[in-house]
Amino acid sequence: MAKLFDTFSLKGITLRNRIAVSPMCQYMATDGIVSDWHLPHYAGLARGGAALVILEATAVSEEGRITPSDLGIWNDAQAEALRPIVQAIKAAGSTPGIQIAHAGRKASANRPWEGDDHIADGDPRGWATIAPSALAFGGDLGKVPAEMTKEDIVRVQQDFVAAAERARDAGFEWLMLHFAHGYLAQSFFSVHSNQRTDEYGGSAENRGRFLLETLAAVRKVWPEDRPLTARFGVIEFDGRDEETLQESIALVNRFKAAGLDAIDVSVGFSTPTAQIPWGPNFLAETAARVHAETDLPASMSWFISDPEQADALIGEGKTDLVMLGRPLLTDPHWPYAAAKKLGIQDAAWATLPPAYAHWLARYRSN
Repeated sequence: MAKLFDTFSLKGITLRNRIAVSPMCQYMATDGIVSDWHLPHYAGLARGGAALVILEATAVSEEGRITPSDLGIWNDAQAEALRPIVQAIKAAGSTPGIQIAHAGRKASANRPWEGDDHIADGDPRGWATIAPSALAFGGDLGKVPAEMTKEDIVRVQQDFVAAAERARDAGFEWLMLHFAHGYLAQSFFSVHSNQRTDEYGGSAENRGRFLLETLAAVRKVWPEDRPLTARFGVIEFDGRDEETLQESIALVNRFKAAGLDAIDVSVGFSTPTAQIPWGPNFLAETAARVHAETDLPASMSWFISDPEQADALIGEGKTDLVMLGRPLLTDPHWPYAAAKKLGIQDAAWATLPPAYAHWLARYRSN
């Protein structure tokens, strides 16, 4: 039975424990390029002891940003600026990962603490958005996107491929495709956002076509010895949960056949009317079912904060990795505290950089 502080191996990568930093948007970039904020942020999370650090949703194109302050990887200068972060994560003993994304109809928005709504028409900071169908998300995100043409679909898929190549060459060792949270890929799959009548709409198989094609294209350029993963919203909490979940599991099995190495189970967030049952580990049973019915290595996040709960999720086989967000923002050394709470003293010291562990061990009685 696996435990939270056991190693985990996938392809050519071995993680020192089962704790991963979930991609968390920082909205602190300029023209898609990292700022002084990013290096200490990610280096600190790696030094805190998490085995895998996945950078925030990084836009594959300028139009694919959520906000004007998003990180990007649509040009070589952006990718080159990420190299010091990759090196800092590796130097701390963690594996550097990155999530690549296109925001679709949720693009051209203000930062969350500046409104979390679409940038007003006429504001030069904004831009035109695209989606599978000309349907607005709703609520504060009321901008109607342009329906994508076949040429748009090919172009965006090529953007994902180019972004994956830049991530590969920058030294990232774990790639996550963002197929969740109401962004472009998720919006192709969701019945709330896709009303197309061509081969990219209608049936679940057709609605999954954009995701599957994008994955297959990226698989051709991403090294076989580095994990290729996807965060996918498998459920919407919209009243058709069982149908959506069955469709999602069928698509994940197709992902697996196309070369996906692991699945990060999440929520769709494709409609503002969803009734999400927020609470500790609320996705646990859903993740367990996806894990069991696809036999893919799996990860999950959302309201995992207690070390004993995280250890139980691993031990019960519901997930292989726990993706943590807010607990690590509160305390980057959550792994150290977790190991101590679980009574694993050796693991506790192993999560710390030597410059910290030496002094804490020497004066631990004080």
